[in-house]
Amino acid sequence: MSNGINALVLCGYGLNCDIETAHALELAGANARRVHINSVIDGSVNLADFQLMAFVGGFSWGDDHGAGVIQAVRMKKNAGDKILKFVADGNLVMGICNGFQTIVNLGLLPGFDGNYQDRSVALTFNDCGNFRDDWVHLQINEETPCVFTRGVSRIELPIRHGEGKFVAADSVLSRLIRENQVVCRYARADGSPADGGFPDNPNGSMHDIAGICDPTGRIFGLMPHPEAFNHPTNHPDWPQTKERTGRGEATAPGFPVTGIRMFENALNYFQ
Repeated sequence: MSNGINALVLCGYGLNCDIETAHALELAGANARRVHINSVIDGSVNLADFQLMAFVGGFSWGDDHGAGVIQAVRMKKNAGDKILKFVADGNLVMGICNGFQTIVNLGLLPGFDGNYQDRSVALTFNDCGNFRDDWVHLQINEETPCVFTRGVSRIELPIRHGEGKFVAADSVLSRLIRENQVVCRYARADGSPADGGFPDNPNGSMHDIAGICDPTGRIFGLMPHPEAFNHPTNHPDWPQTKERTGRGEATAPGFPVTGIRMFENALNYFQ
């Protein structure tokens, strides 16, 4: 059932997770609308009609010149002021995988001192040298201001990327950590830090960083895909979990927290 929150889900030129993301938002209770990037640029769709904008996964413009680079340049040049106003008006932005790469290139993250235009972090080629399609364990920083992860301490999500290694200068990393803008880190199955170990850290990200937010917690980017874990049956261990739960062998929570929780948190922010 809709709670009156309108979510804009970007689509177009090589993006391929828009339908899945819109579905996840609808499951959470939003009015989700898939909107082509060109419609934002030409003004035929007004950002003021939405409270959440999702930059989705895929391979925008074939990831030519780097993942998310062309999408970021095109949107910044042609709709940059609109996006900045959307943020200034107190709305939410979520960047998933290619969307994370895009909003980093736009400068929306990390957003130090209210600066949403300058790029200071990057997502680059995986240390393993190839594309990774797997599931990862994430440890959530419970001190983070991030709107999307409230009440979540650990979660498993799928990844599918070739350029997910988070890198930044030491000074930037120190500030991100100090100000609790590092939202989630890759971890081992028991929740302990991955410490850069492959495949728990699937790409070699510095400090195991899988996602960050801006200082307000309203802009969130992460490489794993919460929209792709929209039902317990998506999880590769679902058959075993179902069987063990039926036998009374699985203890609570039994069925894992799905990525829908992140979208529900976003909608609850407006209530």
